[in-house]
Amino acid sequence: MNFDAPHIDYAGLSPLIALTVGICVVLLSAVSPLRRSAPGLTLLTLATAAGLLIWRWNDPTDLVAGALRLDDLAISISLVVLLMAAATVLLSLREPATEEAGSGEYHALLLGSVLGMVLLAQAQNLVSFFIAIETLSIPLYILCATNLRQERSLESGLKYLIVGSLGSATLLYGMAFLYGGSGSTDFAGIATGISQEGVLGDPLILIGIALTGVGLAFKTSIAPFHQWTPDVYEGAPTPITGFMAVATKAAAFAVFVRFFDVALLPQADEWQPALAVLAAASIVIGNVGALGQRSLKRLLGYSGVAQAGYILGGLVVASEAGVNALVFYLGAYAFMNLAAFAVVIARERETPHGDSIEAVRGLAAERPLLAWPLTISMLGLAGLPATAGFIGKLYLIEALVEGDYTWLAVFIAVGTMISLAYYLPVVAAMWMRSEEESPEAAGAAGPAIAGASPEADPTDPEAGRRLYLVAPALLAAAAVVFFGIVPQPLVEFAEHAGSSLF
Repeated sequence: MNFDAPHIDYAGLSPLIALTVGICVVLLSAVSPLRRSAPGLTLLTLATAAGLLIWRWNDPTDLVAGALRLDDLAISISLVVLLMAAATVLLSLREPATEEAGSGEYHALLLGSVLGMVLLAQAQNLVSFFIAIETLSIPLYILCATNLRQERSLESGLKYLIVGSLGSATLLYGMAFLYGGSGSTDFAGIATGISQEGVLGDPLILIGIALTGVGLAFKTSIAPFHQWTPDVYEGAPTPITGFMAVATKAAAFAVFVRFFDVALLPQADEWQPALAVLAAASIVIGNVGALGQRSLKRLLGYSGVAQAGYILGGLVVASEAGVNALVFYLGAYAFMNLAAFAVVIARERETPHGDSIEAVRGLAAERPLLAWPLTISMLGLAGLPATAGFIGKLYLIEALVEGDYTWLAVFIAVGTMISLAYYLPVVAAMWMRSEEESPEAAGAAGPAIAGASPEADPTDPEAGRRLYLVAPALLAAAAVVFFGIVPQPLVEFAEHAGSSLF
């Protein structure tokens, strides 16, 4: 009897191999004389993985006996994840949580989560799907609690662990039902199995789809499965909050698209209305929940719930135009959030107000180089013209109208109007300060907010001018404006993702 060794496509697996090797090297650096080089090694690993992914652009291939698929959808989402991870490394410089957890351990955990996200973007099998989502989640549970001196950080890690475990268990139960009903773990095999009985013809399949959708909704912060988001976002170290807000959402939506638009595409008419209702609920609950928030991180958390509803609209229509709009909006969302969180981190370190909106009051007079990025970020998230957020919402609305979901497009427009009620007050706090107010008076006016960085020092002459914080904020804001005026490069980037599925 001859034994045939499985074919291993090392070129296709090279980005995953690079990330795995990088994790080992960064972790070993923690116990070597190179312990201070962890950020540099992490950036080198991310750059290598990005280069290997770009090398495989327009060269789709199945990997590991079809468990993974490296196509333009996986590559585009993975590049968004790597961009946010690289930005997180810069924003984590001099972060108390990094020092308390250990630089090598902190960055190794970050790379471990990135590895899970890249795997998740490629998953087209229930087994690889579950392994990937756990690989990305477990390091994040720890990273949320790395600010050991802050009670809120420890609480954030515990809450995320409990709720995340519940979401994973729900997801696993759903996968078991899907396997039982379809007889396959591959997405293509599931599609074949479902087409024989139909979604409504087999209770196992119907329950499996529902439970799997709920598990993914937990990971993407879709209402009403979003309750963990504001508390975890507020308590986690701010660089990790920014990373989670974009990267986790991007990776989860990648497999969301692949699962519903591949495994369940034959029965799209059955699941589209349910997802549309979830999207509408997320838009309303997220925008209403953000009203009146004084914590910028909680505000951005609720905003993320609403944004997830917008993005889900691109999935609902189950078309190439919808996937293109979804990927475009994820790219724009990455830049808008990066600009916002970079400014929040800078103000946490400069003022005693932590992430309160008071920390940015009068920012235009004190730190115009930080005021502009946060202003552009808020306007972009609100979807105002000349920003990438406006173009992204325009494409989502167009896809929904073409897909006969005009009523959901109306929800996006109404949600945008509601969002102005909490984005614009942040802009007003930065630019519209009375003359008698001074930065010193504002700093002394109230007690320090719990969770403010011990590095906060309003008298520090270098505060707000640290290049590793200012540069990401300015570059991200510039990208928001650039892609709002000249969207074609990002449009072409997104179109590759949609064409790889349809």
